[in-house]
Amino acid sequence: MSDTMDALDEKVNGGPPMEVEEIVSVHDHEAFAAKHMPDLGHEVKDFKVFTWRLTNWKKLEKKLTSPEFECGGHRWRILLFPFGNSNAPPNDTVSVYLDYADPKRAPEGWHACAQFALVISNIHDPTIYTVSHAHHRFIAEECDWGFTRFSELRKLFSVQDGHTRPTIEDESADVSVFVRVLEDPTGVLWHNFVNYDSKKETGYVGLKNQGATCYMNSLLQSLFCTRYFRKAVYQIPTEDDHPTESVPLALQRVFYHLQTSDQPVGTTELTKSFGWKSLDSFLQHDVQEFNRVLQDKLESKMKGTKAEGAIQKLFVGKMKSYIKCVNVDFESSRIEEFNDIQLNVKGMKNLYESFKDYVAVETLDGENKYMAEGYGLQEAKKGIIFQSFPPVLHLQLKRFEYDIQRDAMVKINDRHEFPFEIDLGEFLDETADRSQPWVYKLHGVLVHSGDLHGGHYFALIKPDRETRWLKFDDDRVTPVTDREVLEENYGGEVMTNGFPPMQRNQVRAMKRFTNAYMLVYIRESAIDEVLAPWKDEDTPAHLKRRLEEERLQMEAKKREREEQHLYLTAKVITDQTFADHEGFDLASFDERNWPATDLPSFRVLKNEPYSTFKSRVAQHFNYPENQIRLWVLVNRQNKTVRPDTHIPENEPQLTVEAIRNTMAVRQQNDLRLYLDIIPDPSHPEIPPGSIMIFLKHFDIANQRLTGVGKVYVPRSSKVSDLIPIINERMRWTPDTPLKLYEEIKPGMIELMKPKLTFTQSEIQDGDIICFQVDMNEKELHDFEAQGMYSNPVQYYDFLQNRVMILFKPKFEETDAEHPEFHLTLSKKQNYDVMSAKVGERLNWDPIKLRFTTTHSNGTPKQVLKRSLNQSIQEIMQPAYVSPQTTVILYEKLDVSIVELETKRSLKVIWTGIHNKEESTHPFLLPKTSSVHDLAVELSKQVKLTPGGTGKIRFFEVSKDGKSQKEFTYSEMIGNIPDPVELYAEEIPREELEADDADKVINVFHFSKEVSRTHGVPFRFVVKPNEKFSETKKRLQARIGVSDKDFAKYRFALIQHATFKQPSYIEDEDTIYDHKFAPEDVLGLDHVDKSGKTRTGAGEKAIVIRG
Repeated sequence: MSDTMDALDEKVNGGPPMEVEEIVSVHDHEAFAAKHMPDLGHEVKDFKVFTWRLTNWKKLEKKLTSPEFECGGHRWRILLFPFGNSNAPPNDTVSVYLDYADPKRAPEGWHACAQFALVISNIHDPTIYTVSHAHHRFIAEECDWGFTRFSELRKLFSVQDGHTRPTIEDESADVSVFVRVLEDPTGVLWHNFVNYDSKKETGYVGLKNQGATCYMNSLLQSLFCTRYFRKAVYQIPTEDDHPTESVPLALQRVFYHLQTSDQPVGTTELTKSFGWKSLDSFLQHDVQEFNRVLQDKLESKMKGTKAEGAIQKLFVGKMKSYIKCVNVDFESSRIEEFNDIQLNVKGMKNLYESFKDYVAVETLDGENKYMAEGYGLQEAKKGIIFQSFPPVLHLQLKRFEYDIQRDAMVKINDRHEFPFEIDLGEFLDETADRSQPWVYKLHGVLVHSGDLHGGHYFALIKPDRETRWLKFDDDRVTPVTDREVLEENYGGEVMTNGFPPMQRNQVRAMKRFTNAYMLVYIRESAIDEVLAPWKDEDTPAHLKRRLEEERLQMEAKKREREEQHLYLTAKVITDQTFADHEGFDLASFDERNWPATDLPSFRVLKNEPYSTFKSRVAQHFNYPENQIRLWVLVNRQNKTVRPDTHIPENEPQLTVEAIRNTMAVRQQNDLRLYLDIIPDPSHPEIPPGSIMIFLKHFDIANQRLTGVGKVYVPRSSKVSDLIPIINERMRWTPDTPLKLYEEIKPGMIELMKPKLTFTQSEIQDGDIICFQVDMNEKELHDFEAQGMYSNPVQYYDFLQNRVMILFKPKFEETDAEHPEFHLTLSKKQNYDVMSAKVGERLNWDPIKLRFTTTHSNGTPKQVLKRSLNQSIQEIMQPAYVSPQTTVILYEKLDVSIVELETKRSLKVIWTGIHNKEESTHPFLLPKTSSVHDLAVELSKQVKLTPGGTGKIRFFEVSKDGKSQKEFTYSEMIGNIPDPVELYAEEIPREELEADDADKVINVFHFSKEVSRTHGVPFRFVVKPNEKFSETKKRLQARIGVSDKDFAKYRFALIQHATFKQPSYIEDEDTIYDHKFAPEDVLGLDHVDKSGKTRTGAGEKAIVIRG
């Protein structure tokens, strides 16, 4: 027995060492292949063995190829490096590969899936050999595959343990290859999916996963492929809707993109239309619940349109639950509609058994006899029978169940088989219409892979009679085999046929976590209608139009992005933008806490001649070309951005890019310019020896800084010569006294000396001089006393420290009462100034505002304490990740925040004596108050029943919504966890006076399924020897429901210990006799009118708004 090679190519996992006694010869092809090539579970198209004898090993070339041989319609050869491939250490290993002989001549897009074993054996004794096996999808990019370190040469040349001769003897050996070319019915076996094109290969595209939305994607694909449904969705009128607010339009758009796109389709618009913020998309919901909520939503939108009734027609069937007496002619029954059927998996071998289980008949006899009206106690049969199945049948397989030992939900991975075709006729009532057979064909399998807390969903769908089965796995769609549809999704143990013993052991431990949890069957007689071929007119014209326009816009944008490197952006400052700009320089460009100025911008080809560009600018601003001159702005060393030189007019070769590179800054992607209007085009020259100065006016009364254009002044003139020019421009009297300041840079604003010349003052082109009317000390003092800035130096300091903060309501949706708004504040201001300004904006007492800082993604971070009176700078910390805008959340409180720091604010929902949410009462009490104190306060605000107990119970609702968690009167309200939903009710006399023989149980409300709880649970007294018909009357009185509504209620005993369907209670039962475990509860099954649905423990209900 040879030594297996000690190193493998990293791409392959070779066979493990074998037991010595199984001696097989390389010449015994079948036995050798059976031993060394495990069955991979694929059909073999062809099997060939090719042997190549080599002599004079040490004199062989460095690289050799064997003669070619044919297998499976492809030509192959062995590729051998007798002393190792170049990237392994030289001369000490053998490298050997299976090579696709002539990939260049093969048809385009060729591939071959092959499993192979490469062997070097002794020419005299074929039981002495070294072997390695692998499998690979051979394609043009990967046309050889094998082992770089097949074996060390010295091991091949020396006698190994248990042998009498070496593998290579007398420098000769046989190199053989065993090849199985496998069938690839789907065309994607072992595909690496690089450059895979779903649309080209299957005609369909996938959906992108935005977090944990694959449960939604698999259902959407299934609904999309149900063409009758797609048609109905398209019939909902949506011309005037907005996609992120309208579920029907968003769904139409997803469907349209699935029809027309060749790329995976996004669903963010759709989840936005559901009113989901991104977080919801990442909570893996139950697909059944999602389906139901979506169908309800669409059904309501279909009312009054052509599509009305489509969902009912497609998905709704009827079932009857009955109790039928054996010995007398009496039956009690009720008929209900269903959208899907939940079938047990545990203990069921296959789908047929699950259906048998669903309609299984229970016999009521002995102590359990049924009290039939007018007949007394009778032996009876109890069960469910179907009256009709819908054309499209959604079957939910109960893969998730409650495990009493673990007190947790678990996933059931047991094997459960389902067929391509099933006849459901035997599960129908004898009265059912049998004019057409009730044969159903499998159309979709929704699969979950993983455990309870996560995992992955995908769908297998057969879109119509002609199309093959396809796998829709998020953004990829691939063809699949029948085995991948059925066998691989039954669950249970993996089938381990044909693996060698050691490999089999490894696999045996692996239970299948991938299995079907929802099946879609279509009635055979309805397939041609439900999956009717898609016609062009089935897609609404308005949708095509709208989406075609969007596609063209997207393409234009994409082109723009691709060509971006050919363009640059020119931003033009005008006298108007300068006048409106309140800040440093002529405009804001890259300030950290302040948005850039919105300037007229031009997208210019870099090689566009300046003359062409200039005429575009002139045209845009409505000036003759000879009346404008453009100056280039540069970044000065002191970090300011100022005009530097004007662009020469007499160079015809000058391009826009050359201007940027030579006159501005090469690194910038934009060219910043100033538009200089020439007053007299007949004398365009700038007077010699003059400089261009920009002027700003600091208006002390209005606390504003405005640009007032520019002037040309001789360098040699005095600073004071500017004063009459400014007074004339401002239309002030010529002798108005002014103070002039030079704006050197932020933090450096200096008073100018009027007697110096501009040259002495070091003024150059593009400098900025700020002026204010000179005032006496008293006037300035009056301004300062009002908290105003009295000179440009102070005002510029404010500008340097100003920040824009966005305020948003913390809990409410934005509306007139709770607006979103920006405020400009200085970093040096503090909390009190901020709350005063926000109070002024909201018209709300600042002491009753509470603020919360936010993380960079907008979620609340921490509540700001007023007592610290922090500066805005501290509130905005840390500055190193300074986003463009700081967001602060506000709450409008009814109380002062000073009180709030020592008190607890609570809201109590009052449900009175009849378990109705009557009113909500806010309280603000010292944190040290007890629940008893809260009761005293509440009793002043609510009406207790005259002659009642006068006692109040406080409670919260358990996570599963089925019972109350009561508070004792002694608890301190400061210790009640936050947030809390507090309820209070009046304790009924019946409960207070219950004696030891009575039982007090929890009762809750649900709708159809135990997990769909609503309303508020309550306590109820159960009395011994009381038939349920009497118990019901007391229940009705307890919750104060009218006879008409109460008649629709059903009652079920929900046992914590078994996670089975609730057992519904009949009038003759005595529920007192049930051995109540602490968590067992009575459930009232009725339609939810409260609008307050809860779902299972800790999981949010799925809500779709739109």
